[in-house]
Amino acid sequence: MPSETHEGHRKRLREKFVKSGLSGFQDYEIVELLLSLGTPRKDCKPAAKEAIARFKTLRGVLEAPVDELQQIKGVGAHSAFGIKLVQEVAREFLRAKMLDKPFYRSSQEVFDYLYHAMRGLKKEVFKVIYLNSQNQIIDTVDLSAGTVNSSAVSPREVIEGALRNNAAALIFVHNHPSGAVDPSVNDKSLTRELVYAGRIMRLKVLDHIIIGDNRYYSFAGDGLIEQYETDFVNQMLKGIAEIRKKSYKIT
Repeated sequence: MPSETHEGHRKRLREKFVKSGLSGFQDYEIVELLLSLGTPRKDCKPAAKEAIARFKTLRGVLEAPVDELQQIKGVGAHSAFGIKLVQEVAREFLRAKMLDKPFYRSSQEVFDYLYHAMRGLKKEVFKVIYLNSQNQIIDTVDLSAGTVNSSAVSPREVIEGALRNNAAALIFVHNHPSGAVDPSVNDKSLTRELVYAGRIMRLKVLDHIIIGDNRYYSFAGDGLIEQYETDFVNQMLKGIAEIRKKSYKIT
C-alpha cells in the first residue's frame, strides 16, 4: 500500500493541476503525473526525476522511444504507452487548431505541429502546406529530402501540386540539421522564386518557416515575403513600361 505521505503528495499535485493546469509545475512533476496514470499505486517521483535527468526536458521525455523509456526503473509498458499517447494526442490537438486558424497569424502553431516530426533529421526536408481560400489545410506534402546542407525544390512541382489540390495559398517549411535558423542565400533565392511563381499563378505564399533546434525563422515575420511580392510587382511594372516604350518607338 502506498504511504499516507505519498498519497498526500500525489493528491496535492492533482489538485494543483485541476486548479491551474500545468502552471508552476516542474518538468519532473508533469512526468510524475503522467507515470501515475499507468501505475496509480506506486511512487513515480524517482522514475520521473530519472527520466528528466536522462532526456533533459519534458519534450525530451515525450519524444523518447518507448524502449528507452522502459529502461528507466519504474517505467513499465503501461506508463510508456501513456506517455506516447499523450504526445500523439497533443500533436493531433495542435493539428486541429491549425485547421481552424488563418496561418498568417500562426507561424508558431506551424512550428509546434511540425517540430516533433522534423527535429533531429540529418538531412533537409522541404514541406509544402497547401491551403484553401479560408487558409485551412488541404494537404501537407514532403517535396524533397536533400543533403545535410541543401534540398532540391522545383517551383514547377510546387505549382503543379497547388493545381492538383485546388489550393489558394501556400506555406513552405524546411529544417536546418545544424540547428541554426538563419536563412541562407539559397533559402532566400528559392523563396523569392516561389513567391514570384505563386504571384504568376495567383497563389498566395503566406510564409516560409525554417525549423532549427527548438526555434524557428519566419520569412513573413521578418517582412521578406512582403518584400518579394513588392519586388515582383515592380518588375512587372518595369516590364510593362519597357514594352510600351518600345511600342511608341515603332509607331
